Amino acid sequence: MNAIYTFGGKFTNCILIPQRYILTIMTSLATFTSYMLRATISLAITEMVEKKNKSLVYHEDSCPVIDNSTYVAVKNRDVLYDWDEIQQGLILSSFYWGYLFTHVPCALMAQKYGGKHILGLGMLVNSILTIMSPFVITSTDGNWVILITLRVIMGLGQGMVYPVITTLLCQWIPPKDKGFTSSLSFAGALMGTVVTNSVGGVLITWAENWNILFFFSGLLGLTWNIAWQLLCYSYPRTHPCIKPKEKEYLDQELGEHVSEESLETPWKEMLTSVPVWSYIVVQFGHDWGWYTLVTDLPKYMNGVLRFNVRENGMFSAALYFVMFFSTTGGGFFADWLIHKNYMSIRHTRQVFGALGSVVPAVFIVLASYVGCQRYCAVTLFGLCLTFMGFYCPGIKVNALDLSPNFAGTVMALANGIGVVAGMAAPTVVGLLAPNQTLSEWRIVFWVSFVMLNGTFLIFLFFFSADVQPWNSKKHDQE
Repeated sequence: MNAIYTFGGKFTNCILIPQRYILTIMTSLATFTSYMLRATISLAITEMVEKKNKSLVYHEDSCPVIDNSTYVAVKNRDVLYDWDEIQQGLILSSFYWGYLFTHVPCALMAQKYGGKHILGLGMLVNSILTIMSPFVITSTDGNWVILITLRVIMGLGQGMVYPVITTLLCQWIPPKDKGFTSSLSFAGALMGTVVTNSVGGVLITWAENWNILFFFSGLLGLTWNIAWQLLCYSYPRTHPCIKPKEKEYLDQELGEHVSEESLETPWKEMLTSVPVWSYIVVQFGHDWGWYTLVTDLPKYMNGVLRFNVRENGMFSAALYFVMFFSTTGGGFFADWLIHKNYMSIRHTRQVFGALGSVVPAVFIVLASYVGCQRYCAVTLFGLCLTFMGFYCPGIKVNALDLSPNFAGTVMALANGIGVVAGMAAPTVVGLLAPNQTLSEWRIVFWVSFVMLNGTFLIFLFFFSADVQPWNSKKHDQE
């Protein structure tokens, strides 16, 4: 084991890139891989379920069947399962039932012991279970209850990703660079969705079987884990290969607000903080809109707009690809505005938050009113996700503003409660859109509109961009 770490240290020591940038890249790849692992089933399920003969039931607001939409990638009907819309909704949402419960415990462990091995273990568990998924599904003849159990365990293993990454960024990234680096780290999730949809559609079509996508994602996760263990460390002070100049720079930039000691979490002050609760509320609203899209958009593209699996994958990938650039570009632009003193941190968070919440809500509703104009709908979804990318430098980064020492815990609370949206949204979609018609989905999108706008207004009135008094050790002692 020591030889492995020595090799990793020598490798990173030969790289001219500062270690904080290597960590940023690896955390971005972590969110990339984690979203591939969790989103695999969102695309695969469109080819795992027996297609219903919808021509037997006419809906005046259904889109007509297009010749190429009847293309079936999976030829072997023995690996197709008769899951109804509600069962599919439960399968898609069950990941978040487990995901909810490991946020806060893992954030606390990361603050006390460092985040490297916690993140690595969670990703390892997810990778192995993803590879096992096809065997579990086929050996149980598509028992959806057993599949839900497996997805819950996967959720438990992935609940630490965002809190632990937030803790790591606070230990490595200076305040003036938070917008871009955190946006890049979290935007990896978008590229994970891009690759899942684009490569996934091609792989399923090529193999004529959905299980290949699970194997591809799981093996990628194992590869990331090896690189993570070799290259990254929890703290600058424990990294054997960090250059003295970089360490001195980080000590100077982070010393005022980031403590190297393990501090007692100020639960009372944190849980009674109005800015913290405004952050939690807006995260819930954003997650409702986000999970509705990331979990169920492939179903809308297939069941309503009649795209086949190849088109579904490529168009879905293109949407998230654009969002990746708006997220990272928005983070860079937000930092530039702050560096140049064109806007304060507070005003930057307000403007980018509005662009990332209000504007997407409008486009997601408009997409349901263009009816069966498929490419117009895809364009509107693209605009929705493009503007949603500004949410990260506008609002998501606010956890780092409020408390550099306890940002992981703040993120855990917000992301954990936001996961309730991830649990509820797919189930609500299954209940509201059992027949996959335009009018049913229009209601789904109006619900997202209300959630995005209502929660952002609460955030706008009560948020803060300042480091809170309870962040410091001095405050704890007082």
